[in-house]
Amino acid sequence: MIRAYIGLGSNLNQPRWQVAQALSELAALPQTRRVAHSKFYQSVPQGPQDQPDYINAVAALDTVLEPYDLLAKLQAIEEGHHRVRKRYWGERTLDLDLLLYGDLEITTERLTIPHSRLHERAFVLYPLAEIAPHAIIPGRGRAAALAYGCSPWGLQCLENDGI
Repeated sequence: MIRAYIGLGSNLNQPRWQVAQALSELAALPQTRRVAHSKFYQSVPQGPQDQPDYINAVAALDTVLEPYDLLAKLQAIEEGHHRVRKRYWGERTLDLDLLLYGDLEITTERLTIPHSRLHERAFVLYPLAEIAPHAIIPGRGRAAALAYGCSPWGLQCLENDGI
């Protein structure tokens, strides 16, 4: 089993529900076990500012799925949530990012692990550090140390409504 971390985000069509539903769907993936998930965080958009705030979280999975197989499963969950890519960094019903996959490093057109901006984005670092403070981002350091050095501007931790 490999420990993988998935970033979740939504800012359309009941974002809290979208993220909560996706957490359930991650737990149901074959050959995979969801071992933890963070609280929900509200964040301002990183891209165009004429869109709603996001709801974000991070989930930890133990899986035997290979990285590209896991990516395909994540994309299938997104499609099930009617994910449409209208514009770069634009609004979405659901975004699932494969942040880390063990200590593996991959850089291809289809997949980059660790996720390319993981080390500088509070909406990913804070929830990751919450559930895995000692997780290592290859070439960058521990999640907690990176979160400590990243401004939480525009980020608010939310109650999880019993999830």
